[in-house]
Amino acid sequence: MTGVVAALRRGMAWAMPATPHERAAALWSFAYFFTLLAGYYVLRPLRDQMGIAGGVRNLPWLFTATFVALIVAQPVYGALVARLPRARFIPIVYHFFVANLLLFWLLLTLDLAPVIVARVFFVWVSVFNLFAVAVFWSFMADLFTAEQGKRLFGFIGAGGTAGALLGPLVTFGLSVPLGAVNLLIAAAVLLELAVFCVHRLERAAAAQAPAQEGLHPEERRIGGSAFAALPELLRSPYLIGVGAWVSLLSFCATIVYFEQANIVAAVVHDRDTQTRIFAGIDLAVGLLSLATQIFATGQVLKRFGTGVAAGALPAVYIAGFAALFLAPTLAVVIGLQIVQRWMNFAIANPARQVFFTVLDREAKYKAKNLIDVVIYRGSDALHGWIFDSLQAFGLKLGAIALVVLPVAAGWLVLSKVLGRVQERRAAPMDAGATQGGHA
Repeated sequence: MTGVVAALRRGMAWAMPATPHERAAALWSFAYFFTLLAGYYVLRPLRDQMGIAGGVRNLPWLFTATFVALIVAQPVYGALVARLPRARFIPIVYHFFVANLLLFWLLLTLDLAPVIVARVFFVWVSVFNLFAVAVFWSFMADLFTAEQGKRLFGFIGAGGTAGALLGPLVTFGLSVPLGAVNLLIAAAVLLELAVFCVHRLERAAAAQAPAQEGLHPEERRIGGSAFAALPELLRSPYLIGVGAWVSLLSFCATIVYFEQANIVAAVVHDRDTQTRIFAGIDLAVGLLSLATQIFATGQVLKRFGTGVAAGALPAVYIAGFAALFLAPTLAVVIGLQIVQRWMNFAIANPARQVFFTVLDREAKYKAKNLIDVVIYRGSDALHGWIFDSLQAFGLKLGAIALVVLPVAAGWLVLSKVLGRVQERRAAPMDAGATQGGHA
């Protein structure tokens, strides 16, 4: 029995390499990300199906509309960050999204202007996804140092992956007996559970982190201007590089998404089958990512560093675009979608979040949100039109994959450069955190 207990403890230490004073914060972070992504992944297959229902040819317009919505929302979020402490503005963001979900549920239940509502819902889910997840990772970058991030972001990310598994299972299993529209209520409940986790995480961090300047971080306002994010970005070559990394991620992901939408629309004509395909992709990605995050992510980040980990994703795209050029089929595009999302969630995204741990608090919430939300989705809009233009020039899906392959190669080089800069910036900060303590 003693040997079994010892083995279980070693397994837990491998999966969650946290010190005793980090454990509560890590567990509540795991639960927070679990409920947040479970809610989103209930919605994601519905969004993809509604994107097709609104017309594949309208996807560039939907991506552009998403970007415009984010441009409007960014200064509002910046004002919240500047004026309210962390413990107040984060719940406000999620409560706002819950109210939106209830409104969509009412409109869809009453079947009012279904095509227009489908397009608006597609845009809204895209906005919600980026904002909700960006707020989460800003919080994580504020709580943990770069050294802690390398150890814990894989475990914390596994919480999101577990939630991403629950979401499509809910959609897959309940969309027929309950009706897809009623799943919006399930997503709203999961978001409210995420807010509960935020409150518990704040308590755990306050109990374990030493007070600074008389107030804990969650009690201090970030301050600054609602429009400070852009000047912060433009002043920092490092932030410009991270912004370029995110834009290139968007470029490759958008090309694959549009290829997937075109191939699925051409091959699969039944809406329910389309929704089940998208849910199946989500399920496969979740299973692969969860196993990797539990058993490998922390070790990869510690051993190889953020540059190699971030570069794993463009390496996948290089191979995937070559495969699409040779065989632009449903099986290939689904395979690429699964592998690139797996590598992103399990390895590259934790590395990218560590990039932000070396910034000051204002940049973590404002410039980071500008990069993760506005630049990412603005890039989506631009790249959607690029895909549309390439098709207008007569390029087939395989040829488009070949054209964008060199972009993925440049992205691989940028990953290595950013990794070197992050490691250099993190060295003195981690040394100070070791002496002074952290959340």
